Amino acid sequence: MTTRTAPDSRLASVLRFATELIAWVGTPWAIAPHSVLLAIASVVVLIGLPTVFQTRGDKPRVVVPVPGFVTVLLVLLQLVAAVVAAWFAWPTVAAVGVSVLAAACVVTEQPRWRWLLSGQAPPAPTS
Repeated sequence: MTTRTAPDSRLASVLRFATELIAWVGTPWAIAPHSVLLAIASVVVLIGLPTVFQTRGDKPRVVVPVPGFVTVLLVLLQLVAAVVAAWFAWPTVAAVGVSVLAAACVVTEQPRWRWLLSGQAPPAPTS
């Protein structure tokens, strides 16, 4: 029996979402003192790209289908943005916490990433 949808555990989803929220808040926070326009653009990129570009079988509805490696890269973008922004914008203790959260997210994402990178066929559409 093969898995036709992403093996995404609740823990992995929670950690990924928490890290995304931190990226959405922290990145513009870190960039705004230098450029408000870039801060706004960072939010558009961090929220917009994963909303528009998705891998079939990973989400219930796909706007623009992309290969699995693109979804993995978008998650990595969020993780890196969260960690880098935390180190630039917040106290060390918060940045360490965000770094630990991102590392935990990478660990829990492994089954999903393996599935996304496998190129396995998505489930057949239902009407």
